[in-house]
Amino acid sequence: MLTRLKGGQLFDPAQGLNGTVQDLYYRDGVLIAMPDLGAVIDVDYDVSGKVVMAGAIDIHSHIAGGNVNTARLLLPEQHRNSMARKLGHAFSTARWSTTETGYRYAKMGYTTVVEPAVLPANALDAHLQMADIPIIDTAGLAILGNDDFLLRLLRAKASQNQINDYVAWTLQATCCLGLKVINAGGANAFKSNMRSFDLDDIVPDYGVSSRHILQTLQRAACDIQLPHPVHVHCNNLGIAGNVDTAIATMEAAQGLPMHLAHIQFYGYGAEGARGFSSAAAKLIDGFNKHLNITMDVGQILFGQTVTISGDVIAQYSRRNNATPNKWVMWDAEGEGSGGVVPYRYKEKSFINSLQWLIGLEVFLLAEDPWRLFFTTDHPNGGPFTRYPHLIRLLMDYDFRLECMAGLNQEAVAMSLLKDLKKEFTLYEIAIMTRTAAARMLGLHDRGHLMPGGIADIAVYSFKDNKEEMFSAADLVFNNGELVVKNGIVQTPRNGTTQTIQVPFDAKIKRDIQAYYDRFYNLSLDNFKVDAISFRQTDSERFVRHNAGEPYFAGQASPK
Repeated sequence: MLTRLKGGQLFDPAQGLNGTVQDLYYRDGVLIAMPDLGAVIDVDYDVSGKVVMAGAIDIHSHIAGGNVNTARLLLPEQHRNSMARKLGHAFSTARWSTTETGYRYAKMGYTTVVEPAVLPANALDAHLQMADIPIIDTAGLAILGNDDFLLRLLRAKASQNQINDYVAWTLQATCCLGLKVINAGGANAFKSNMRSFDLDDIVPDYGVSSRHILQTLQRAACDIQLPHPVHVHCNNLGIAGNVDTAIATMEAAQGLPMHLAHIQFYGYGAEGARGFSSAAAKLIDGFNKHLNITMDVGQILFGQTVTISGDVIAQYSRRNNATPNKWVMWDAEGEGSGGVVPYRYKEKSFINSLQWLIGLEVFLLAEDPWRLFFTTDHPNGGPFTRYPHLIRLLMDYDFRLECMAGLNQEAVAMSLLKDLKKEFTLYEIAIMTRTAAARMLGLHDRGHLMPGGIADIAVYSFKDNKEEMFSAADLVFNNGELVVKNGIVQTPRNGTTQTIQVPFDAKIKRDIQAYYDRFYNLSLDNFKVDAISFRQTDSERFVRHNAGEPYFAGQASPK
């Protein structure tokens, strides 16, 4: 079936299209060049004067897994119905359900979302939750860095090849797209009663530093040629003066590709009467010097949310600030630890105001939108449903000033934001949320409107108020299927899961099996993700991409 979107203004950085008026064609879910003259158009959409972009991609959003479910259990008051009761199955109308997650993302024009923290022992549960999210395609990043088997290998001075094989096996067993490191060694240090853990601190009982763990896993990601660089949650999250930790982590990368997550939470200095200040300029100076580094922002937005993280040290330290006053900390074998702490960001709070200001400073000071990505670390900095509000903040200087007037003015006086008059363009929004995101993840079939890509497309009406514009797309197509029309979901289709195929030496499986036989009373197969667990067939549920397409470090323009 041949479909045409006629007369739209295309914003596609992959082709350098910046509002170019051009018809767009796809056949059977795949974008094609202009068909031969006289070809029969089966379905025609007139999008004249409207903005046409590829479907948006969120590289870091906590949408599935144990912490997400724990947050739902902790905060039942957040589950009130917020959608019309029309879907006919349990919990489909509950707020923050899997159903609403898919619907709300699709309404905004998102077609792919990455869960950045899949605990290997809990991978099946995370995938079952992602499979229950309608419409959007998903992917997961497997967590390593506190795993007992890995740390035993490092303590025994195992070869880099053995580490590489273990990482590759983990990605296969968890059906994940890439590798995540959360405060490397910190969860195990917490088990030994350590309440802070820096880059060069040593993990008790294992004799290895956080730096060594991180660098070894980064080397593994490079050696096995993962398209997405190792995705790093640094040490010292949320602590005054931690900008030095972020810069030290950039330097520890030694020129190899590395992605730093929710970097706003590491943009903190220790100056001023309160010992807390913005270090966004210092952070961006380091970022500009290290072209091998990419970052996502993790912007905070005011209002109620819940913070969830595998960084048990950071979560334990903020438990007394829980709003409402209830929280969960948990500790388990292997990689597992974490915490859930509800929190409300307040405009009149000095700390919260400065956090808001720092995130926007990072966005506006950065010179390269191809290396900086648009996130709120959902739900930690704010729910993904606030993305349209954040887009308006980035695109409208006067609106930023209006919002700043309601903040804690002591914090505003310490900020550079009022002097940053840059306004993002639609083209730059398309880079951050589409083209660059897809390339960094190695998902070359999406994030662009070029022939051969899948027909993931979002169409918006031009509006001066960009929050209104991006809150509800006119049309959204996922794999060529119309899923949203005038902001209303039309077809709750099943999405797919994007995974990576990486070869490894089969001997590592014997080593892992021997470890499980010795220390666990469950079979190793209990922890592996198998397509038979899903309603769909393997070929429908999982889309496997091959490793071996290198990440382009320092990419500043389309290639």
